[in-house]
Amino acid sequence: MSQYNQPIFILPEDTQRFLGRDAQRMNIMAGKILAETVRTTLGPKGMDKMLVDSMGDVVITNDGVTILREMDIAHPAAKMLVEIAKNQEDVVGDGTTTAVIIAGELLKKAEELLDDGIHATTIVRGYRQAVAKVHEILNDISIDAKDEDTLIKVAMTAMTGKGSEKAKEPLARLIVDAVLKVEEEGKVDKKNINIQRVSGASVDESEIVDGVLVDKGKADHNMPKEIKNAKIALLKYPIEVKDLETDAKINLTNPAQMQAFLDNEEQMVREMIDKIIDSGANVLFCQKGIDDMALHYLSRAGILAVKRTKKSDMLRLEKATGAKTITNIDDLSADDLGEAGIVYEKKVFDQMMIFAEELKDPKAVSIILRGSTRHVTSEIERALEDALGVVSATLEDGKVVIGGGAPEIEMARRLKEYAETISGREQLSVNAFAEALEIVPNTLAENAGLDSIDMLVDLRAAHEKSVYMGLDVFKGKVTDMKKEGVVEPQRVKKQAIQFASEATEMILRIDDLIAARGALEAVDPDDSFDDSGMPPMGGMGGMGGMPPMM
Repeated sequence: MSQYNQPIFILPEDTQRFLGRDAQRMNIMAGKILAETVRTTLGPKGMDKMLVDSMGDVVITNDGVTILREMDIAHPAAKMLVEIAKNQEDVVGDGTTTAVIIAGELLKKAEELLDDGIHATTIVRGYRQAVAKVHEILNDISIDAKDEDTLIKVAMTAMTGKGSEKAKEPLARLIVDAVLKVEEEGKVDKKNINIQRVSGASVDESEIVDGVLVDKGKADHNMPKEIKNAKIALLKYPIEVKDLETDAKINLTNPAQMQAFLDNEEQMVREMIDKIIDSGANVLFCQKGIDDMALHYLSRAGILAVKRTKKSDMLRLEKATGAKTITNIDDLSADDLGEAGIVYEKKVFDQMMIFAEELKDPKAVSIILRGSTRHVTSEIERALEDALGVVSATLEDGKVVIGGGAPEIEMARRLKEYAETISGREQLSVNAFAEALEIVPNTLAENAGLDSIDMLVDLRAAHEKSVYMGLDVFKGKVTDMKKEGVVEPQRVKKQAIQFASEATEMILRIDDLIAARGALEAVDPDDSFDDSGMPPMGGMGGMGGMPPMM
């Protein structure tokens, strides 16, 4: 009989496993803590985070996705929320913090329902019904608009509270101008807009370059600083003598042989330069290296050359000038050249840059972003990238919603009415979803130092009369945000709610957590919950290089 009483091990020794409610509570807690971490950054009055990496580099920002990228998150459930922030950034460019805090609140409400004995599958089913209804409500309260004035308002709303406050209107105009220049058939490729940071001046001095900016100087000081009626060649080919591909040795027995060897190398370089000259090019952008002998001949030929040009700059030059990138110099011909009215070198603060301007139909522009320090320009650049995303989304979709928490309050109000038409326990889930959406105006009020309960009561009362009533955090009261010009793309709200709901569903459906040794180092299987009923969060990870708190 004893042989049947032996324990059977199907998992490796030291594997950690959490079942049922323990697994759910651990994952929910991870999501809630992550949401709390970024929650204080939401809105015009949001606070900043200082992040220090293992190399000692400092990032100061209130951009949700940047914070989550810089943090060393280890908990698997928390990583899911980081993923939705990244997806939100890729799809829209803004609303990353909103997506994460809504997901955190949905998890919190789900935990309350689980404690009341409602099954996770029922909660998920109710959440799905709520999301479908939210999309209907959003379409109903959206405004059709993609005129230039609306685009500027959208950009200003996105940049408010992100370090660009002093110059948000001129920066918004720069962004809108840039987007309209690269827009093709209602679509915007943000890769065609290059933001170049240059410290050492006020943000007011930022400007748009109607063409392409390459943040490199000419390859040789003897080259011309300016070329008019430029014929531009783009080469993805090194203009230098190729190294021997084998370990072959060359034995030279006298000086004449050495001279002949050097003359042969020089002849190879001259042939490459002659091919460039014969094509008619007077400006050369090379993605690879150019050796000193080649630079000498290019200078003598009066050609302005730039070496080791970034791939992204090569793609923008292709788009803007009509040139084709050539991978073999033997294939270079006059048909492959691009055109620009003028190409010139200019020093901006302490950086030498090449400008290609007076282009026929560029579809690529550059923005020179100025700022007093590197940290300031970095944060303003993140604000501009958010603004680029929302302006592009508005131009493509043509639909906006009013900001200041107005859409969330209206969606919550109508969802609660919808819940009354549903029978069964899903009604509780829909109601919970509605309450979770109110976290956005609630957080806006808290971050502005206002009484969140009073503000929510005022907002709910105001929405009985108008769907455009939102929280003006600067005045500290509920007002018509449409008149204030606070607008956001519909896509920001739709995607944030969609991503938050999907991540929440995935976390709620997990009832068994099996972790390999070391994966959840801070979670003790024998002590998975502390006195408060919360799992320890050491496995959440931290920020590398952060000094210890004394």
